[in-house]
Amino acid sequence: MAADTPRDMTKDTSKPKPTFRIETASRASRISAAILGVALLIAIILPAFAGRELIQNLIFLFYMLALAQCWNLLAGYAGLISVGQQAFVGLGGYLLFALTLPGGINPLLAIPIVGIVSAIVALPTALVVFRLRGAYFAIGTWVVAEVYRLVFAQFRMLGGGTGTSLDPLVTSSVPGIAWVKALLDVRTPAARDIVSYWLVLALMVGTLALVYFMLRSRRGLALGAIRDNERAAAGLGVDIYRIKLFVYVATAAMTGMIGAVIYLQKARISPDAAFSVLDWTAYIIFITVIGGIGTIEGPAIGAVIFYLMQRYLADFGAWYLIVLGALAIVVMLFAPKGLWGFVAERYNLTLFPTRRKLVADAAEQKALTDF
Repeated sequence: MAADTPRDMTKDTSKPKPTFRIETASRASRISAAILGVALLIAIILPAFAGRELIQNLIFLFYMLALAQCWNLLAGYAGLISVGQQAFVGLGGYLLFALTLPGGINPLLAIPIVGIVSAIVALPTALVVFRLRGAYFAIGTWVVAEVYRLVFAQFRMLGGGTGTSLDPLVTSSVPGIAWVKALLDVRTPAARDIVSYWLVLALMVGTLALVYFMLRSRRGLALGAIRDNERAAAGLGVDIYRIKLFVYVATAAMTGMIGAVIYLQKARISPDAAFSVLDWTAYIIFITVIGGIGTIEGPAIGAVIFYLMQRYLADFGAWYLIVLGALAIVVMLFAPKGLWGFVAERYNLTLFPTRRKLVADAAEQKALTDF
């Protein structure tokens, strides 16, 4: 008769199976979030200490960064290479003037209305340009922007082809100006710049938040799939048309509101300036490409570089544009994914993580190691 099998021989000696969880944040992203929180607090209180020139420079930097993030979401994730985003910058500026001058609406209330109207106008525009593909889509968006420019040049109540200016009573009616004057002991123009600074800062933060949380949502998963392989995404059941339409309309709304704040601060508008392809699209593409298209961090780096170059090289005339073009060519040749893409690949660094990672639970990993 065979001997009984010992208990210890029947014991399962295989390693326990690990459990996994989905993780998005990393140690670097948590540190960067804390730093950004402190930086945002400093930015809010900065007008109490900074001079008017610095405030005006930061207004320019913030709205260029916000516009770059909108274009980055459109082109870097949805694959919609538009060279006609100036259509919505100009539309936002002109809608603000129309609502405040003939309409008599307070400028602060007019800004969200501009966003809603821009989104509504973007729907029929999308129905036209979405019939085009590739380079034809890019040219189509440019043509649409030119149509907008010609249309608004016909409105005599808004200055026609020469443009118009906001009445000082309108620009001074923005809520908060009187409070800033009393609190910081500044004159009306400086107080108006400070309020515009806070508005642009809020829009910039809002744009960053919109892009970040959209990319972390289910739509973000769909956008990531479209960016990686559009055909494969369609095969997995992603409604590509609906996702692209949503992104186009959302970026149009944000771009329109940014345009409204830009021309509220400038207090003057004309068709050629408001619908300038150089100022509102070419420079934005430059910022996104050299920083890193398809990343949140890239446009921020590109905006800072562009701001510094414009501040210190703009007085050199044509040489300024030559340097901009040469820098773009060098970056595209040696860092095709942009400066941030180069850094992120080299050091495996992500400050705004949007991709989901499957990682083993820390306790489980330690138990497996000890086993």
